[in-house]
Parts: sequence; C-alpha cells; structure tokens
Amino acid sequence: MVLNKTGFASPTCQNHPRPLHPQPKKGNLEAETLFKSGSSRGIRLTRPSFTSEKIVAEDFKPYPFTAKHYPASLQGLGSGEATRRHPVVVVGGGPVGYCTALGLANYGVPVVLLEADDSVCFGSRAICISRRSLEIIERLGAVDGFLKTGLAWTGGRSFYRDTQVLHFKMPTDENQKLPPMVNLAQYSIEQFLLDAAEKRKDLIDIRWQNRLTSIEELTDGARLTVNTPNGDYTMETDWVVAADGGRSFLRETLGLKLQGASYEGRYVIVDIWLDSQRPTERLAYFDPACNPGSTVLVHKQPDNVWRIDYQLRDGEDPDAAIQPENVLPRVRALLDMMGEKGAWNPIWIGIYKANALTLENYCHKRVFFAGDAAHLVPIFGVRGANSGIDDADNLAWKLAFVIQGLAGEKLLESYSLERVAAAHENLSYGTKSTEFMAPPSFAFELMRTAVLGLAVKHPELSSLINPRQSSPIAYTQSSLNAVGSTDFDAGPAAGHVLQECPLTLADPMGSRQIHLTDLIGPQLTALCFTEAGEAPAELIKMQETMHARGIPFGAVILTRRPGTARDMVQGWDHTGRLFSMYGAQPGTFYLVRPDGHVLGRWRSLDAAAAAAAIDAMLQL
Repeated sequence: MVLNKTGFASPTCQNHPRPLHPQPKKGNLEAETLFKSGSSRGIRLTRPSFTSEKIVAEDFKPYPFTAKHYPASLQGLGSGEATRRHPVVVVGGGPVGYCTALGLANYGVPVVLLEADDSVCFGSRAICISRRSLEIIERLGAVDGFLKTGLAWTGGRSFYRDTQVLHFKMPTDENQKLPPMVNLAQYSIEQFLLDAAEKRKDLIDIRWQNRLTSIEELTDGARLTVNTPNGDYTMETDWVVAADGGRSFLRETLGLKLQGASYEGRYVIVDIWLDSQRPTERLAYFDPACNPGSTVLVHKQPDNVWRIDYQLRDGEDPDAAIQPENVLPRVRALLDMMGEKGAWNPIWIGIYKANALTLENYCHKRVFFAGDAAHLVPIFGVRGANSGIDDADNLAWKLAFVIQGLAGEKLLESYSLERVAAAHENLSYGTKSTEFMAPPSFAFELMRTAVLGLAVKHPELSSLINPRQSSPIAYTQSSLNAVGSTDFDAGPAAGHVLQECPLTLADPMGSRQIHLTDLIGPQLTALCFTEAGEAPAELIKMQETMHARGIPFGAVILTRRPGTARDMVQGWDHTGRLFSMYGAQPGTFYLVRPDGHVLGRWRSLDAAAAAAAIDAMLQL
C-alpha cells in the first residue's frame, strides 16, 4: 500500500485479484485499496482531505454491514493432511465458490473450500441477483436472506437528457414465485451463502486465510500447495474447481488465456448513503445535464445504500477521476437533477472497465473453471455474478454424479460445452449493451445519439435502448438433450428451464400451495401429467428401477383434477394454467435434470425412451 500525502491510495497501487490477495487488514490506515473481481479498483476513504466539497471526515459513512473476521484455518498443517485425499477442492469463496460447495453438499459430497481472505468481500461489486439465480439459491437453502433483505424490482427507466425514452418491465406475472430481480450488495450475497455453508460443516470445510500458491497436475487429480500465516502445506484432491476470480491464479498458472474484447471506456463506481423514498428500479441517464456527454446508472440497495456508475469522458485521467474532489461534485449534481434533497454521504469509490472475455474450454484435465475465472462479462444486463451462479449449478450435480459413480467422466465435458455456449450468449447481449452505454467509436456514438433522439418522438425505437437484463439460458444444442416428441405447441423444450406455475401439493397430512420449481431437487425429476392422479404402472416400475440402481430420481404426478396422494408426490393444477402452459394432456411426460433444465419430453409416457435418455446422459 502506498499512501499519498492526502491520505488516499496512490495511483501507482496495483490491482490484485480478491480471492488470492486479501484486502489490507482493517486498522489505522487512512485508505484501503479494494478490488472487484476482474477489473476494478477502489478506495474506501476514512480520513478524506480536500476542500472542493468542504467535506469533513464525519461525512464519510461506513457500509451498514460488519463482516466477521475469521482466524486462519490451520488444519491443513496437521501431519495427516499430506496423506489424505479430498474428493473436491474449491478455490475461492465468493458467490460462485460457495454455490459450488453448497451444490456438492446437497449430494453428500465433501468439499474443501480455500479462501485467501479472512472475511466475505468488501466494497461495491455484484448487486443484482436474477430470478433464475434466486431459484438456484433456494435449492441451496440460502434464499431466505436474499428475499428478506434484498430489494425486489421489476423494471427501470432510461432518460435522454431530460426526457424519458424507455420504461421497461421484466417478465413477471401471477405464475411467478420469485421476483425478476433483487438488489443486494455482494457482501450480503456472500454472507447469506456463507451462513448456509456453515450449517453444512459436516461436508463443507472452509479454510480461511489459505492461499493456493501452486498446483501440480496428476493423472487422477492434483497436488496443491497452500500458504497460511503459520506456514505452507500440500494436499491432494481428485478434482479442483477454480472459482478464484477475474485474475484467476489457476488460470494464469495453467497458461490459459481469455479470448474476446476489452473496452477502453471506464466507469466510476460510487456507493453513497442516501435517505430517499424513491422506489427500487434501474435508472439510466444518457447525456444528462449533471454530467454532459456521459452515461449514468443508478441502483437503490438495501439500508439506504445507492450505487452510482458514471462513464468517464474521453481524455479524463482515471487515477484523478476517483479522487473525491472530482467525484463528489458530480454526485451532488446528479442528486440535484433527480430531485433528491435528502441527506447523503459517500461510502466507497472505485473504477472499472468492461470486458467481454471467456475461456474456450472450462475443463482443463481435473480443473474446472467457473465464474469470473472462466469468463468476464460486462456489467450491463447484470450477467456477471448471475452467470457464475449458473456455472456452479451446472457443474455441481455433474461432478457429484461422477464422484459417486453414477455417471461416467464424459458427462463433465457437457459442463464446458453448455456453459461456454451460455457465456457467448451472455457476452453477445453484454457487448450490445456495453456498446450502447459506452460507444466504442464515433460511428457507434452517432448511432446511439440518433436512436435516443428519435425515441423521444418514436417510442417504437425504445426497444433498442433496452438493457437486456439477465434471463435463463437454454442449452438448445446440448448433447444431453433427448429427442423426445416434436409435436408440442407449448412448454419448455429440451435444454430449456421449467416455466413457473402455482400448484396445490396433495399430502396425506393436508394440501398446501407450492410452485412447480419447488419439486426440483438434487435428483432427476419425472413430471407425469394425468387427469386425476393415477400413477401409470410403468412409471412406478421406472422409479423402482432407478432407485435400485442408486440413481437419484423422483416421479411427480401432475393432475388436472384433485386426486389423492398415494405412491408418488402429486401436484394439482388448481389454476387451470399448467396443462396449457406445458402443451400437456393426460399422459404427457417431462424429464427434468437436477439443475431444472428439461432433459426431454414425450407426448405420452415412454418409460423405455426416458430410461435410454438417462443412460445416454450418464455416459456410463
């Protein structure tokens, strides 16, 4: 850490990846250099020294969150560690690392998670969690905190100068259980996932202040060297999950390169405390009077924390741009323009630039890459953390099936094939949004100006301004997809995620209201549509056969009319919407993967074809 005479971090400070280089210890430092996984750096100011805004030290607030700091985990230094073999080691304890560990624990797979820091993250990072991510997190047992603390939102507004040019709404209707998006700071995201992981100590061994320093690839696993404050140790593992962030140590050590584009435009991040009753929505200002020539994004977070991102204009020095004397006047001008007259205080300042990069293969022998270690996605459209959570969900069940001998190792190849394709789709949308938010050339800027200007009088052009928020990815080209029937006129095809719908769960102890996705767990799930709850004999036999083989499998009977629960879980379509939504008739059969993607569907139950699809997926 180099401090300049004002007490701020010197512009010569270098970026470091969060998972492998812990943030400076909290203490008497006048400034702390902090980093967003991938490509940002920031400073939290505790003793500012400037006069342009006449701010005194008391004007800076800390985040309304106090992280617990964990002592170094030293069990690896024990004499038995060198001879013990672990099934899986996850490197990096951010959202992706925790989700991977929790996902594996759902299948009874023990995990060691190495975290170089002594606490959850600090600063302004991911803040938007999508409905799809919430669905995944609910299956991991951690969603309650997200819904209780997070701020749900359904849309947003964009303005060109002083005129609204877009009011978008994300898909939401009476069928949904979860909101389309929740705003929640990453320190809370990590804390809620950590809380869930700490309840699984029987399976998840979190090792704080344990930094990976080398990896030796073995034919059947890897040997890792780990540094702790009390010395180094080595450990062996069958599999490694690299969730160690945008500047992944594992990616660099293995000589793997990200491919794609890095944009020159930079954005300043400012977190402030603001007393405001404004509703939660995404706000975008193009060429606003408060910051001419720039683009400004505003998000409300819990506890009156607001995230402001604004584009630096051409020629602005990025190191000078994050100095408070240059940041705070712009924040004040923005709040004045928005009509916000309440008290406010700065909390954190940082800077980043957009990257659209990915590895072309997420499987490297016995190492799997996930999250920012595998891809860097522009923040526009909030696809970064959400795509990483999807990576974890896709990988965990496949790795668990292989470790438990339920599937051949070839199944793991589908992780890379599916998630690389997903990354390219996310990058495509993210690139389009980035080029609109921060035009990379004069031609792009000319086009954007024309669209924004015309949208004032021609609302039909507003779709070109839509930020294309994160949405579920369909694995339409997956090798796992079963052919099934092709004459459906509705419903999710193979590779797509389930469509949500309320149900009444029949239970001998009493009926209760649920949603269709509540029926998805750490297993293959068969959905069989019937008139009144009769379970086909061949479905009963199929379930018995799968259980005898040790394959996690559950059959669910979905009924048009109320039935009586007998041999299988039974859900009644009390709204009358489910059958038409799924293009179903009595006898229709859907087979669903543990991650909620459809494996195949048949107009009528064909147990032999469904069993063959499962065998093909398991690659035995």
